[in-house]
Amino acid sequence: MVVKVGILGAGYIGGVHARTLRRDDRVNLVGIADIRREAAERLAAEVGTRALPDLAAVLHEGALAVYVTTPNAHHVEPVVAALEAGVHVFSEKPMATTLDGARRVAAAAARSKALYQLGFNRRWAPAYAFVHDLIARGELRPAMAHVKMNRGELQNPPWVSTTSLTGGFLYESTIHLLDMCRYLLGEIAAVTCQARTTAYQEPDGFAAVLRCAGGALVTFHSCAHATWAFPFERIEIFGPHQAVVTEEMDRVTVSPGLGREVTTRAYAQLPMEEKWGYRAEDAKFVDAILEGRRPGVTAEDGLRATELVEACYRSVRTAAEVALPLA
Repeated sequence: MVVKVGILGAGYIGGVHARTLRRDDRVNLVGIADIRREAAERLAAEVGTRALPDLAAVLHEGALAVYVTTPNAHHVEPVVAALEAGVHVFSEKPMATTLDGARRVAAAAARSKALYQLGFNRRWAPAYAFVHDLIARGELRPAMAHVKMNRGELQNPPWVSTTSLTGGFLYESTIHLLDMCRYLLGEIAAVTCQARTTAYQEPDGFAAVLRCAGGALVTFHSCAHATWAFPFERIEIFGPHQAVVTEEMDRVTVSPGLGREVTTRAYAQLPMEEKWGYRAEDAKFVDAILEGRRPGVTAEDGLRATELVEACYRSVRTAAEVALPLA
């Protein structure tokens, strides 16, 4: 069976998915839609498909699945429409830019017979998958962690500093590592957060403490104007005389105990779409459609990540700890 796929959004991340899907023999790209006709035409020509005007045209082409890769604030409506039409949906992060929006998507996914998968690509990145497996096997018992997720700027793409489109800086790259905290360390029980406004017209620097339900304590830092100094993202996890450190998705250093050998696993030479997890997440989405499987990242995961972002903003506003899940 060949899965007919359409893509809504011809920006950078739409292009990443289009080029990855083009190499999957199980996929037929039926069209690229974007409100910027020239962008849709350029990407469609590159991947050998048609430029289309909107979601309705994509569905008219018989798409069995739709990728929603539009700016953040424009995810909810096309996702809900596609799910209600019985079409499988891969949505880029974030699920939504409000808690109400995330709940709408979750409800639509629960009602639909179609699948919904969210684009937390780092769950599929080999570096983070390796750390997850260490924890799952009991070889790393997390007690403390420090997580950094920075951006060099909010200038590219041009809309990324427009809060009405992004939902706020935390809904941009930062949400990936907030999700990673939950993925690696389990449910988050409470958040305390402070913020500063320095380079942009919104809070663009955050320092938070996350209390995990399983007992681990996380300090979390995210800055929107940090330059792209390596590594812009880093996770340090500490257990009893144990340490694991990631540097972007390029390498993982493991110190398994006192007097034991420290080892490093390197992924820097992998192709970007493999190192960053895009190839695996797209392949797994197609697997889920063809095999009727539960998708790798669910609506529940998206809702919990949205709650984490909203809890951070709420803590900033109230100067108080915020318990999760949100009421």
